[in-house]
Amino acid sequence: MYVGIDVGTSTVKAAAFDGSGRELAVAARPVGLSMRGGFVEQDMDEVYGAVVAVLDELTAGVDGPFELAGLTGQGDGVWLVDGDGRPVRAAASWMDGRAHELLDQWLADGTFETVFRRTGSAMFPGCPGPLLAWLAAHEPASLDAAASALYCKDMVFQRLTGARATTDVSDASMPFLDPRTRSYDNGVVELLGLTRRRGLLAPVADPVATAETRGEGLPAGTRIANGPYDLPACALGAGVTEPGDGLLIVGTCLASLVATTELDLSGEPAGLYISLDRPGHWLRAMPAMVGTAALDWVLSTTGVRHEEVDGLLAATPPGANGVRVLPYFAPSGERAPFVEPRLRAELTGVSLESTPADLIRATCEGIGYAARHCLEAAGLTGSLAVCGGGTRSPAWMRLLADVLGRPLRVVEGEVGARGAVLAAAERYGVPLDAGVWTRPTEIVEPDAGRAAFYAKGFEDHLARLTAARHRSR
Repeated sequence: MYVGIDVGTSTVKAAAFDGSGRELAVAARPVGLSMRGGFVEQDMDEVYGAVVAVLDELTAGVDGPFELAGLTGQGDGVWLVDGDGRPVRAAASWMDGRAHELLDQWLADGTFETVFRRTGSAMFPGCPGPLLAWLAAHEPASLDAAASALYCKDMVFQRLTGARATTDVSDASMPFLDPRTRSYDNGVVELLGLTRRRGLLAPVADPVATAETRGEGLPAGTRIANGPYDLPACALGAGVTEPGDGLLIVGTCLASLVATTELDLSGEPAGLYISLDRPGHWLRAMPAMVGTAALDWVLSTTGVRHEEVDGLLAATPPGANGVRVLPYFAPSGERAPFVEPRLRAELTGVSLESTPADLIRATCEGIGYAARHCLEAAGLTGSLAVCGGGTRSPAWMRLLADVLGRPLRVVEGEVGARGAVLAAAERYGVPLDAGVWTRPTEIVEPDAGRAAFYAKGFEDHLARLTAARHRSR
């Protein structure tokens, strides 16, 4: 039996799989986010406690033994810990916007573009470069007290195993890792004014680190691997490994990933190249800031329940009776397929005749247009898999297929946890049939007429976005 652990932004999950990849059981627990004035933080002890709790629940409900465990989790942010992996302060989330003024400065003076040309990483306020620079200026005592500036899964791995603090090439890809040498670019560290804090960057374990658990949540001695982080883990779990093939993760954030063996650091700086365990292989990633979180906000505002979404999507026609949504709801703006720290969501075409169904459909369409923009920028040429919480809505999947104008390989279940297990199996030399483990649940075909309608709608979306970007500046 195999265990995958996925430490998400709002939910921590653990899943048990048999040798054929069949999902046997899942345990989940929500974790909180503190949002105030652009600051978005998480309590590390709460997050780690949730990991132990879901593992306790999972292991109590299924019969072992456990062959191995794979660990993945949210990326970016800054998780400052002491030598034992204990928090020095609350974790600054990848959604955090406090460093937007610093990023504005780097956009203006060329630092932002220079970093992209060296590392393939287009910084955004919630990535470690701006956050560490902000902390160095405003909270130097926190950095003084820390032994390491980790990522979420690294903190969990250190506390589950007692192993020294490390990260892997996937998490280290933003923004300090040189994707050609697979090591930190000290020139970028210096450029961001962080030379004095260079020692906080955890050593890169390449391939991912392994260790045995100490007995919290999982039986002592369970073999576990640390990584990759959730985006590449989902790509593994969805079977996206061939160049040109892509994955759309419809989760809290809207992540578009395309497998590639080519490193192109020209063009508009946006997204990032995620280094993988296989040298010479990357994911061209365009992780937009807001996915299902945008729909959640609209549902909460309109008082509509999630289980009503499918019916309401059917209650209004494509185009939502003229209502349009630019779905850029994150307090830190947007990071893919462009970087605009001050961009905000816009609702247009709303009148007294507009219904909740119009608002919900327009939001889903806007998210679809944002996804299409990201996938095109990432270089999608092959098949497209889709996973995440949004796949639970059949009507939304049909709408997405129409907006994207291509078939969707829908992969349900705990895809990130599945990918973490496959990564761990590779690291430990355990033979698992990845083709069987990553079979799609279904394939959703687009409707030709609606796809043609949305192709024109996408052109309108890009025009409205260009105007909104101009206004945001």
